[in-house]
Amino acid sequence: MIAGSIAGSVEHMAMFPVDTLKTRMQAITSTAKASSLTLRHSLGSILKLEGPAGLYRGIAAMGLGAGPAHAVYFSVYESCKSLGNPNSPVAHAASGVCATVASDAVLTPMDVVKQRLQLKGSPYKGVCDCVKRVMVEEGFGAFYASYRTTVVMNAPFTAVHFATYEAAKRGLMVDGEDESLVVHAAAGGAAGALAAVVTTPLDGVCGCDRLSSSSIMDVIGIIKKKDGYGGLMRGWIPRMLFHAPAAAICWSTYESVKSFFH
Repeated sequence: MIAGSIAGSVEHMAMFPVDTLKTRMQAITSTAKASSLTLRHSLGSILKLEGPAGLYRGIAAMGLGAGPAHAVYFSVYESCKSLGNPNSPVAHAASGVCATVASDAVLTPMDVVKQRLQLKGSPYKGVCDCVKRVMVEEGFGAFYASYRTTVVMNAPFTAVHFATYEAAKRGLMVDGEDESLVVHAAAGGAAGALAAVVTTPLDGVCGCDRLSSSSIMDVIGIIKKKDGYGGLMRGWIPRMLFHAPAAAICWSTYESVKSFFH
């Protein structure tokens, strides 16, 4: 749990600016106002109107949630994995799904706060102000309104991620060689990149659904009408740019800290 907490915090703090770009692009898509939106345009808009600090709005909320959530994430994964075949991709995928169901229950409230602070023109002054106003205006349930959608979005990603990581790690290791930092980083990067690309349509639809009052089917209809099926892949570049290095950082940090305690 300690190793997972440290790894999660390091990962999310390092990659937060890219996550902000992805959130902004999804929010614009969900309101059907996107035209030729690109990563460069989104970044330029934030820097011009808000300055570099705009890329880090909501980072305090993520800092509060990432540590505990990843402590649960990795401890549940390791516990579930130990119950089955340690070399089975199915066991790795199933264990990953169990891990994300548990960790999302911890992270979702702070993720809600983070995303509200990240949005352009956010009316909240900070984490405490956001939490207080949401509690007063919408009630405690607002913090978990997106939990089901979050699990639907994260479960396939995590299944692909963990199965790919374990397989890549075995493939990169030479017989009899101890696991190295390079192996963990490379396997993690490959797993993050593949999972990100494969699940981009689901992330785009569910991500937009979490940021608007529209249903998932309404969001799909808006995207198809305006951009065609290709619109479902909108944001795959920042998503991959986030998850590949994020997974490399997370897994190498986690495995290093875990080996330290062993």
